[in-house]
Amino acid sequence: MIKGYLGIDIGSISTKGVIIDKNNHILATSYLWTKGNPIEAVKEVLKELNNQIKNEDIKIVSVGTTGSARKLIGTILNAGIIKNEITAHAIGTLSRHPDVKTIIEIGGQDSKIILLKNGIVTDYAMNTLCAAGTGSFLSSQAKRLDVDVEDFGKMALTSKNPALIAARCTVFAESDLVHKIQVGYKKNDIIAGLCKSVALNYLNNVGKGKKIEEPIIFQGGVSKNIGVKKAFEDILNTKIITDDCGHLMGALGVAILAQKEKEINFSFDIIEENFKTTSLNCSSCPNNCEIICVQKEGKLLDSWGNRCEAGKKTVDKVYN
Repeated sequence: MIKGYLGIDIGSISTKGVIIDKNNHILATSYLWTKGNPIEAVKEVLKELNNQIKNEDIKIVSVGTTGSARKLIGTILNAGIIKNEITAHAIGTLSRHPDVKTIIEIGGQDSKIILLKNGIVTDYAMNTLCAAGTGSFLSSQAKRLDVDVEDFGKMALTSKNPALIAARCTVFAESDLVHKIQVGYKKNDIIAGLCKSVALNYLNNVGKGKKIEEPIIFQGGVSKNIGVKKAFEDILNTKIITDDCGHLMGALGVAILAQKEKEINFSFDIIEENFKTTSLNCSSCPNNCEIICVQKEGKLLDSWGNRCEAGKKTVDKVYN
């Protein structure tokens, strides 16, 4: 029997899952849209992972979660470790690229930069306020241009005269794009300009003041866009590394971290179980906490959000 370690990365746009063995070899992967429902998204990811290993002698013995809904999904899956994205991405990346010094990560709605020295995180920054440099921005502009976002990269590389697109924020960028369409810019030139604006927005915001050193790896969903990759290479005047598993690094990293946790009896039967999340407002003190409660088959699994014991008493009154 092969011991498997499950890592789940739950983001606002996409949910990723990997199963690895003790040597960090990837046994199964899944990447699906979250669609505003992290619980159902995780169930679908688990179905895909289970289908990939069901004919193998693999038993999941530990689980780790990361991403924006890591606490919720960690509670549901009885995860041994629930870790922040910075640590998870760093661990996952270092397992495949041990010499990396800079991680550029751009996802669906946020982006981050992670700086490392001798395999240790020395600095990082995240941007969650503006979507101008993220995958959701590119997707919305693809619809406006009536182009599949998967074709953006190839079209950008055919441009010989990229349009100058404002990179300050989503509103300015969209306004500039509309103007370029109206004055007759070619579609591939506009797309190349968009790719460059994503890179510039990232470097001028997330990467501002950071010492970007080689080797540099570009990951996250947007790393699949060869137009954005080339824009980074042109601006930084250096080679950028990408990885076929670049969109899975968070899940991979937390799966690796799960190896150190106590083994559990994980079952894919969890896919068929019913979970529900609710919120309670505790008015027992001036904190006025909003408490998130997770139920399994009608029974309380866990709750969080209370800042004092009064919140716990409020939850006990409702569920006990």
